[in-house]
Amino acid sequence: MTDTQAINPLLQDWNTPYGLPPFDLVRAEHFVPAFEVALPAHLAEIDAIANQSAAPDFSNTLAAFDVSGRLNSRISLLFENLTASETSPALQAVEVELAPRLAAHKNAIYLHAGLFARIAALYAQRAELDLDPEQLRLLERVHLDFVRAGANLPPQSRARYSALTERLAALSTEFTQNVLADESSFALLLEDEAALAGLPDFLRASAKSAAQQRGLPENSHVITLSPSLAEPFLTFSDRRDLRQTVWQGRVARGAHAGAHDNRPVAAEIMALRQEQAQLHGYPTYADYQLIDRMAGKPEAVSALLGKVWEPAKAKAADDRIALTEMARSLGQPTPIAAWDWRYLAEKVRQARYDLDDAELKPYFALENMIKAMFDCAQRLFGLSFVEQHGVALHHADARLWEVRNRDNALIGLFIGDNYARASKRSGAWMHIFRSQSGHNGGTLPVVINNNNFAKADATLLSFDDVRTLFHEFGHGLHGLLSQVKYERLAGTQVLQDYVELPSQIFENWAEEEVVLQRHARHYQSGAAMPSALLEKLKRARQFDQAWATIMYAGPALIDMALHSLPNGSAVDIAAFEAQQCELLGVPQDIGQRHHLSHFQHLFSGADYAAGYYVYMWAEVLDADAYNAFTETGDPFEPKIAERLQRYIYSSGNKQDPALAFRAFRGRDPKVEPMLAKRGLVG
Repeated sequence: MTDTQAINPLLQDWNTPYGLPPFDLVRAEHFVPAFEVALPAHLAEIDAIANQSAAPDFSNTLAAFDVSGRLNSRISLLFENLTASETSPALQAVEVELAPRLAAHKNAIYLHAGLFARIAALYAQRAELDLDPEQLRLLERVHLDFVRAGANLPPQSRARYSALTERLAALSTEFTQNVLADESSFALLLEDEAALAGLPDFLRASAKSAAQQRGLPENSHVITLSPSLAEPFLTFSDRRDLRQTVWQGRVARGAHAGAHDNRPVAAEIMALRQEQAQLHGYPTYADYQLIDRMAGKPEAVSALLGKVWEPAKAKAADDRIALTEMARSLGQPTPIAAWDWRYLAEKVRQARYDLDDAELKPYFALENMIKAMFDCAQRLFGLSFVEQHGVALHHADARLWEVRNRDNALIGLFIGDNYARASKRSGAWMHIFRSQSGHNGGTLPVVINNNNFAKADATLLSFDDVRTLFHEFGHGLHGLLSQVKYERLAGTQVLQDYVELPSQIFENWAEEEVVLQRHARHYQSGAAMPSALLEKLKRARQFDQAWATIMYAGPALIDMALHSLPNGSAVDIAAFEAQQCELLGVPQDIGQRHHLSHFQHLFSGADYAAGYYVYMWAEVLDADAYNAFTETGDPFEPKIAERLQRYIYSSGNKQDPALAFRAFRGRDPKVEPMLAKRGLVG
């Protein structure tokens, strides 16, 4: 190392509490020199595995590969978390510089002929190796990883494939940064009381806090494009013109001509993905992606989405009548528009169920809902969460908890970062700073949940926000409860249309009456939610589900259509999206949750490309799986909870997910519970 590298905190031992990153010491300029040490060191380990004279066996090849690259891994995970949760112009510049270099490093590993030769030799004789099930699973998964990364391609194709992945990495980074730029630059200033008309106190408080974060004068109010501000504004604002401004601002992210225009970026990504599929011998990128998913084929995805699309549109037609009548009664224009739907639906819900979201929110204080999700984890899995103070994290808003099991043994660390800010990408997600594994006697997982709630003196959540909180915590539990030997199989490293099962099934406990009775307490008085209000909430659960289904399923169908285009198809994403909306009959007064120009699931990386459907695929699994509890009448039934932990939350990727689900449920999943949950069947 050079002298500069020797004092780089990323390259020193992390003598911090729990071995966490030294957040208070790390600067953007530390990452490039750190990777300049970590990447060659990792490649040297790979070369040593590949070039050893001993014949390949599981220990000297597969197990050695799984444990390689520890320095690179810890730096990469920190880098990924900071660029998503707490970025800066300096860090964004480093991200642009490093994206192709990190992709090139991955190529150097997965296109390493010597290493793949050893892995392929073991794979060819796997039936004779006397491997235990987890070892066999690791061999099969790693072999597939290499094949999908191009290791089986002829040399000329491997070189081209390497160039494709490096360019795709740069484009994905550009796409993400463009969306953040558009989101950060939008701020609708509510200049007077007329502009605040209809907004409940919690939303006024959040809008005031957002203005303070932007350094605006005291008593200013701002609406940003963060869902925690934009969506309640669309629900409550009496100002139709301002609702239209916010709606159109969200739609137009990434679609402004100029420096942050994502339309040509997405078009180039599509062209390169099609070339990837062509090199692998698949007719479309969707076919290539789905070979490593439970769905298997695009046709299976289309069949699932088809079960909800037309029924949802038919149900929405009935709902539209009620909303139109409400608009007329309020003297609002008809036909209604997409920026009217949430507003009018809330009015209909109030009239039909005597339920007002503003009446509900005081019972869903963020702090109480955090206690609720921890309580559910304790009752299901015996976990306790002990908050730790005085430990440096990446942002002052982030909080740290020790996670302990029934025996009070420390099994992991949980970081919660719940508030929106300009330096943080939108949405909600789980990530890790360190994975669970059996390496060196066992590694302690460090899991982070990110949300984007609007910060206020008392942060009050909508019920959708509560579900999001529980959803991400389900992912978090998947990482914390992991009990596997090999890191490649740990936690959330499962098939993409299975990874949402642990998250989505956990949402169910947010709706359980026993949970709400205990934790849904008024943020000021501490009083429990009145039984009458709880009953209204239960009766209104399926209200406007057709709208929610269309908002999700439309983008899922367009994603699959886009990635099912034959290789070599040029794509104008704006024209393609408009064409698909017309073919599908996407209702203009509902619209879509995501448009292609800002659809980060698809273009900020490849994990959800040809894969936005996975939420509904997992919803089939989670609705049927949760029925195992419902059938007993006890949402915390101990024997079922033990099976849930063993086969779903703790098993990682140790076995085929279809077999894991069957072990938990005793049979294959049925689609009917999901349809019933959405109110699409009687």
